[in-house]
Amino acid sequence: MVGKIVLYCTYNYNCMTDKIYIPADYVPILVQSLVAFGFVALTMFATHFISSKRKRIRSLRKDENFECGIEVQGNARFPFSVKYFLVAILFVLFDVEIIFFYPWAINFLEMEWREFFAMLLFVALLLFGFYYIYEKGALEWNNDE
Repeated sequence: MVGKIVLYCTYNYNCMTDKIYIPADYVPILVQSLVAFGFVALTMFATHFISSKRKRIRSLRKDENFECGIEVQGNARFPFSVKYFLVAILFVLFDVEIIFFYPWAINFLEMEWREFFAMLLFVALLLFGFYYIYEKGALEWNNDE
């Protein structure tokens, strides 16, 4: 019976029973996971004992934030303009929408007219959204209200 199912599945692409997985098939994944976790544990253990045991000196200067060798000036808690976050969110939104063009471009020659018109609808909605945010003034940075 199994031979008939495998033979049937080689000619029928919709068959889902052509491969039965056994626990031995997952041994490489287990070995790779153990090696990865073992490396992390060994590295943490080794750096704890290899590092020098020096006395920590606490001072106001040592507790300051340090970034790229530049002295800290002022307070980091000043308010940002909402326009900055709006432009960032719009960039992410349109960037993610552009990702959908890649599979369409790869399979363009095998597609039918239905998929072409679906992509034209997608582009039309994308351009409508861009036009909407442009008219609302979301892309104008120096707009004093």
